[in-house]
Amino acid sequence: MIDNIVAETAERIFTDLADAQSINSAANDGWKSTLWTALSDAGLPLSWVPEDCDGSGANLADGFSVASSAGRFAVSIPLVETMLAGWLLSRAGLPLPVRQNDDRAGTPAGSNHDQCGRDTKRPRPWRSICVRGRTYRRDRVWRAGVTIALVKASACRIEAGENLGNDASDTVTFTNVKPVSAKPAPAGTTPSSLMLMGAALRSLQIAGALETMLDITVRYSNERIAFEKQISKFQAVQHNLAKLAGEVAVAVAAAGSAADAIANSASFDDGVFLEVAAAKIRCAEAAEKGAAIAHQVHGAIGFSMEHILHRYTLRALAWRDDFGQESYWATELGKFVAARGADELWPLVASR
Repeated sequence: MIDNIVAETAERIFTDLADAQSINSAANDGWKSTLWTALSDAGLPLSWVPEDCDGSGANLADGFSVASSAGRFAVSIPLVETMLAGWLLSRAGLPLPVRQNDDRAGTPAGSNHDQCGRDTKRPRPWRSICVRGRTYRRDRVWRAGVTIALVKASACRIEAGENLGNDASDTVTFTNVKPVSAKPAPAGTTPSSLMLMGAALRSLQIAGALETMLDITVRYSNERIAFEKQISKFQAVQHNLAKLAGEVAVAVAAAGSAADAIANSASFDDGVFLEVAAAKIRCAEAAEKGAAIAHQVHGAIGFSMEHILHRYTLRALAWRDDFGQESYWATELGKFVAARGADELWPLVASR
């Protein structure tokens, strides 16, 4: 149930301008500019930028609801990435450059002072959010401090690439790139907090995509006739639909709990880490299992470019890899549990 005006606005715009079947039938990508203009006019890309910085000033919960809606429509524009860039830059008081449907306007980067000038390569979804340096351990000591910087994409070496859903996922190389502007990150803002925010957003998008995949699959099973009856009447299909519904329910609950934990916490503490890590792991698993079930019910037609199912399954599967794969978060979660010890684990879990 949509219960706030920000989510209602996003849902209405997506319904009008991001219908999956219309996009599938579009002759070109002209719909992206129209959609981005509408989203920008509503202030959604700058949801987490304060009003005194020309943003919308929405709270974290509202922004997370936009991410869920974006997942339900499997939108292939950098809305969520721009929101995250705005959140990161605004925490340091840096302006966010925004252009019409332009993922090359500028690249925010969180950097450790002792990493400056190093050659860094990593796939970047839409090139919007970059963490300079290697993948950091959660327990790394930041002796030199963290800097949030805005750099020009034109100053970086960029190798074009795409993810599984055919969305931009370029490899950006920072070598002696001078930032356009940079400021020290406020206390509590680290590459770890950025990873947690990104993982929570991707979990919400995956859960949203799974919700639509379930709707599409149930509708198809009620329409498809085999042996003179709807395939939804067959016990095997009913069993698969029940399993898909279970995966969707778990993903929605896990992603929503992670978002609530961040929105209601003053810092990225152990409770937030536990919620987000568990959500990213479970949503990634649900994406794999859910996509397999949905395509099994649809048969070969679900794989065709003319059918909308693949828009959701491919993006849900692609989002598993962003901001840490499930194997990364499983490893980090294992370290977290081992460090706390068995006696402290259950009280933390039970308190959630």
